This record gives sequence, C-alpha cells and structure tokens, in this order.
Amino acid sequence: MKIAYVDDYRLSAVTEHGVVDLSAVVGDLDMMPAQQKINWVIERWSDYQPKFEELLATAKPRPLAEVQLQAPLPKPLAIVCMAVNYMENGLLKEKPLAQAFFKNSHSVIGPGATMHLPDVPATVFEGEAEIALVIGKTATKVSVEAASEYIFGYVNFVDGSARGLATGMGLSYFMKGQDDFAPVGPWITTADEIAEPMQLQVQQWNNGKLTQDYNTSDMAHNIAESLAFVSSNTTLEAGDLIALGTNHQGLHPIQDGDLVEQETQGLGRLAFQVSDMCGRTWTRQTRAEWQKSGQKGGHAAQLSGKHLG
Repeated sequence: MKIAYVDDYRLSAVTEHGVVDLSAVVGDLDMMPAQQKINWVIERWSDYQPKFEELLATAKPRPLAEVQLQAPLPKPLAIVCMAVNYMENGLLKEKPLAQAFFKNSHSVIGPGATMHLPDVPATVFEGEAEIALVIGKTATKVSVEAASEYIFGYVNFVDGSARGLATGMGLSYFMKGQDDFAPVGPWITTADEIAEPMQLQVQQWNNGKLTQDYNTSDMAHNIAESLAFVSSNTTLEAGDLIALGTNHQGLHPIQDGDLVEQETQGLGRLAFQVSDMCGRTWTRQTRAEWQKSGQKGGHAAQLSGKHLG
C-alpha cells in the first residue's frame, strides 16, 4: 500500500486509480499532530491495514492531480543518515566503515515544496538522491537477521548538503542539518510491495537532465546491516527514518530556480524547487563530469553570487 498525506494532512492511500481518503478509518486520531498520527498507524498497522483495504475496495478515488501531496512523515523524531555507504561502482576498493549522522526534523519538506539555500559560505550545495527505510516499531540493538521485522516501508529521500562548512565535530551539523535539507515523499510504500529493496534503480533529474542514476545493489552496508548498525547505538521508534546513502558520482550543484525530481522503482516521483536569495551560480556539471574534464576539486566551481571565492 502507498500511504500519503494530502491537502490539509488528510491520511490517504494512493492507488493506480487515484487517491482514497482514509479519514473514515482514522477519525478518532484527528486530535493528533500529523506525525503522531502516522506513527500511531504504522505501529498498529496489523489493525489498520484490513480496515484500509476494506475501504479501498468500495471507495471512489480522486485523481492524483487534484490533490496536494504533503510530506508523508512531516516531522520524524529521528532522521539518521548513513554516510559513505556506496561502493561508487567500483571506485572504492574496500568496504568503508559504517558511519552515520542525524538530520534536523525541521529539514523535512514535502512534494512540490521549496528547499531554501541558507546564506552561508558553502562551496557548493548538493541534494543526494537516496532511499530511506521507515521504522515500523521500536528498534534497539536489532540483529541483521531480524531487521526486516522492523521495516514498515520505503520512501524517496534527498540529503541536502552544504559542502565546505565547519569541519571537525561540527561537520555534519552545519553541512547536513540545515532546515529544508530533507525532501521526503511523495508517499510511503509499504515493505510488502518492494520485493527486492537491494535491487532498486534510483534516479534524479535537475531541470530535466538526468544526473544521478544508480542501483541500491551497490550499497556498501546493505539495508539490514544499516538498520543493525544504527540501532546498536540509537533506539528508533515507529515513523523514524534511516536514509541509506548515495552514489556520489552524479551529485551536482543545485541553485536558485532549479526543479529537482527523483524517482525510485516502486516509490514514486518526488519533486521540489530550489531557492537562493544570494543568487549564487555554479558550473552545471556532475562530480563525474567535472573530474573527467580534468578540473581541480571534487565538485563544480561557483561562478557568481555571494560568498564567491
């Protein structure tokens, strides 16, 4: 099932025929904030799923084009991101050590929303195309063998990054933890609909140009290993997210006016806008294109705007 929030955060299911409002089933939860409501439903999915399916069998869907999709997880308690978690299609010769960082819950924006680039001296802004797993129940010290029991579903996730900011202990805080830096959506696809999560093609476009295009089979620490690693240190609850990393070769500068779109098999298409009040521009090349051209540095150069040089 594909679970979404639409319009004024009405819990809904997205089907091949359109969108079905699930309010009749969850009306007793209306007093809850949107994140608390979806957490409650996820944790009690075995109770809600048959009721939702019964409603879907008779309800008349609305066309998807007539609703405004919102972030399906508007403010997760925990957003944990795996770092350096792809083998870069053979560029990494040895499996890196597992590592992760947190993002701010205010980072989340939904489909059609705008990522505002902050007025900070970043060398470049990038939006990493990723998938994230959605936790289904309290998870602490989960074994690799039991990991699948704790996964409710999967969702498109973009890890916004402001490269070149403070290093050392503050690296992930300033580079990764900015507001608006976690587009999520357009819906949660429940795990039972994703037969091979380690065989998904992840693609991202910037203004129509395909930039990132990789398969989750290249993951260094697979989904079960990532969940086991994160939960060995941090307890997670229903509705929390673990973003599973990216292949960095297709990363590219995002800048004012850009339309970024991301699609993963089975997870739908997520789109968001980019706004930059500082008017900065960068060479429009992916990391791989920049490096292939013989340029210095790991990413394209800034051309204009505030903080240049």
